[in-house]
Amino acid sequence: MSNLKRKAATTGNETEAKKTKANGSIASFFGAVPKPAGAAASSASPAAKFDKAKWIEGLTAEQKELLKLEIDTLHDSWLALLKDDVTSKEFLELKKFLNRETAAGKKWFPPKEDVYSWSRHTPFNEVKVVILGQDPYHNVNQAHGMAFSVRPPTPAPPSLRNMYIALKKDYPSFVEPANRGGLLIPWADRGVLMLNTCLTVRAHEANSHANRGWERFTQKVIDLIAQKRTRGVVFMAWGTPASKRVQRVDKQRHLVLLSVHPSPLSASRGFFDCGHFKAANEWLITRYGDDGEIDWALKPGNTTKKAVKEAPKEDAQATTNGETKDTKEAKESEKKKEDEAKEEESEKPKADAKTNGVSKTGKPEDDVDSDEEAALEEALKLAEEQIKN
Repeated sequence: MSNLKRKAATTGNETEAKKTKANGSIASFFGAVPKPAGAAASSASPAAKFDKAKWIEGLTAEQKELLKLEIDTLHDSWLALLKDDVTSKEFLELKKFLNRETAAGKKWFPPKEDVYSWSRHTPFNEVKVVILGQDPYHNVNQAHGMAFSVRPPTPAPPSLRNMYIALKKDYPSFVEPANRGGLLIPWADRGVLMLNTCLTVRAHEANSHANRGWERFTQKVIDLIAQKRTRGVVFMAWGTPASKRVQRVDKQRHLVLLSVHPSPLSASRGFFDCGHFKAANEWLITRYGDDGEIDWALKPGNTTKKAVKEAPKEDAQATTNGETKDTKEAKESEKKKEDEAKEEESEKPKADAKTNGVSKTGKPEDDVDSDEEAALEEALKLAEEQIKN
């Protein structure tokens, strides 16, 4: 009797399995394959399940033409997640708008090939930190698809220089790039996604591409990270518009760091002492271990990562040149403190000459990335209303 029950149960299970296979998609079938070690924890990219060629075949001729930039330059790990968004009516209208801008001879930034550079340098499964920006830089040789970053030889804009000041407070070992550089690609390659609210802007006209569809698209990027990067991500939201974009983020799963914008117009109200760069690393280490720490250094040979612990064999050396190990470490620690004190003292003249990005005349410098927060807030409100409708 028991044999008959087992046989019936087995038959039932086989039937159910056959039904599942019959009704399941190819993607779900492959999804059943055991994931590599650590895949679930790191929220591996869905690109392996995404048949890009088949997706492209399903597009209309018009869609293929309008989405050529996305097909060619948006990283597959992101396209797999955003494929339905880029084929939406609103997004296609955005692409038509950009084509009209080009046809009318209106120059816009960043260069087309750089609009999605953030996606290629920071694939979805590698995101550990998100820094939210506002509008792309709108002058020549500035914007290249990453918030706050500029290509050489353009010097770091005031907001980015203020970020360097905050970084230096968190990590005294941080050294600014040579020639006042502002290229942040090394951060992107280490898992820092620098995402603007709008991804394009007309030359010399701040917020000129607001309310065209970018706000909804980049909000979806933020939401996807919050939903699918289950191991946890740090969100840095500076300024009122940025803080509104992370309101729905689960603060139990992720770390959300809020502050005023690093613009010279607001940085003195708390940004310099926000401690975000160090706080991010301390939290990431609790989630990812030591490998989760971001190296914020931008100059070759420099690092902000904590020193690697000495090998155990070194501990066996009780004395070196007649000194005990404790005595030697104490002397080295004292010397390090003296050096740091000298370093801080040497920085003071610079801070006095240009405090919080404001010149001695008391007149704020022109900050190319702090234009019209009110306009951006209005754009976000419109985008939110569209989503609700």
